[in-house]
Amino acid sequence: MIAITGHLGAGKTSLLNHLLRRDEARLGVVVNDFGDINVDAALVAGQVDHAASVAGGCLCCMPRSEGIDKALASLATADLGLDAILVEASGLADPPALAGLIASSQVAGVRLGGIIEVVDAVNADNTVDTDPEPPRRYAAATLVAVTKTDVLDAGGSLRAAERIRERVRRVNPMAHVVRAPYGRIDPDLVFDVADHPRIQEELPLEPEDSQDRGELGYEGHGHHEHVHARSASVALPGPVNPAALVDLLESPPIGAYRMKGRVGVRTRGGVSGYLVNLVGPLVHIARLPFPPEPCGELVAIGMDLDSDAAQSALAGIAGSPDDPVDAAGVARLERYHRLSG
Repeated sequence: MIAITGHLGAGKTSLLNHLLRRDEARLGVVVNDFGDINVDAALVAGQVDHAASVAGGCLCCMPRSEGIDKALASLATADLGLDAILVEASGLADPPALAGLIASSQVAGVRLGGIIEVVDAVNADNTVDTDPEPPRRYAAATLVAVTKTDVLDAGGSLRAAERIRERVRRVNPMAHVVRAPYGRIDPDLVFDVADHPRIQEELPLEPEDSQDRGELGYEGHGHHEHVHARSASVALPGPVNPAALVDLLESPPIGAYRMKGRVGVRTRGGVSGYLVNLVGPLVHIARLPFPPEPCGELVAIGMDLDSDAAQSALAGIAGSPDDPVDAAGVARLERYHRLSG
């Protein structure tokens, strides 16, 4: 589940609508307007597979039974087969509080997949960022999308994005900051789309080849136009080194916003399979019923990713057939598994 937050008028609905146009994606949306009539829900109607509307108050201030958990319960069911659930919060929502609500949701199968803070490049200094210290809302973001850079010239766009990046990193050095002209970012930064059988209670993993997506550039499909993210991936034919895997998750390749993969790990009981997901600083580890066959894989994605360096880092977790069981490494991995709930 991914939350989209931002001040009133920052461009949240524009960004949401762009993500909803991702080909073949099955998406659920929770839209929250502060008033009794949910205007934003009307703006996304007809573009989404399944929607839940929460009006009459701010999600982070409402009782769970009437707000976020009620909405999620209607969407997070296996029979809907959704790839992801997107939450567009009201402009008055507090991102740290909303992140806490999602992370502690009692709805089965739901986990926080990122907080996208939408920041208006033109008006940020007069709306959300008016004090000497950066606002606390920046501290909750995994990804900051700087919108309305399209109304500035090239130099102004770069300066505005860099100013916001500097402010964000003062309170949140782990956050990734990207420009989002016309409210558009690459959906691959946010969620996956897959057509293979889903693992129960987990979002799908989309296999990718090991080649970069090409030179950073725009995808020219009219309203789909956005800057492509870069990626790197490796096939992992055997069990990985669990300590090296945890080290990689704790210190991802420079520019990697997301990592995902299926890996096998040698344990005292044999080879166990794990599903690995990283979004910004958020690590989620789940057990697989079986080790990945015929091999595992690991993918890194980011706007500023050095694909060659990232591929080398990913390949560095590969184990050797003669490696003994690394009990300490397995314990570190299992700790993240337990924390993932």
